[in-house]
Amino acid sequence: MIADVLADGATRMDKAVEVAKDDFATVRSGRANPQMFQKVLVDYYGTPTPLAQLASLNVPEARSVIVTPYDKGALKAIEQAIRDMPNLGVNPTNDGNIVRITMPELTQERRKEFVKLVRSKGEDAKVHVRGIRRKIKDELDTLKSDVGEDDLARAEKDLDTLTRSHVDAIDEALKRKEAELLEI
Repeated sequence: MIADVLADGATRMDKAVEVAKDDFATVRSGRANPQMFQKVLVDYYGTPTPLAQLASLNVPEARSVIVTPYDKGALKAIEQAIRDMPNLGVNPTNDGNIVRITMPELTQERRKEFVKLVRSKGEDAKVHVRGIRRKIKDELDTLKSDVGEDDLARAEKDLDTLTRSHVDAIDEALKRKEAELLEI
């Protein structure tokens, strides 16, 4: 029973770390990356639709992205959704067939703002992992009558180790993203 609870906690913490890494990828760094457009929602016939479902994204050069819509009628909506997306700071152009996005050079001030944003996202992810730890600890406490005190203490140590390893994984991903942001 204890092993099942800990395995469930590990799975939930793994998902939290993956969500944090995906969230870090959406923050713009110096070079173009299709993952930056992962959270762009396009108003497609009145329905908010992820950009990836409406178009293909190509990165022909380090600082440009080409968005090729599957439906040419969505071209203006795609262009508007990209323009309105916060934290991108890009101005897409539309030639009637594709949307071309050229990534402007990041200033040092803007890089520092993005580092603050990423740190905030990292802290939110760590809080989420700690919340999962708290819920798993509560589940372990409900098993107190079914298992011995020693088993429960051992399980809590295992839970702390598990939590620490996931928080360290978030910190490592955060360091990599900060280094990527501050790289010129």
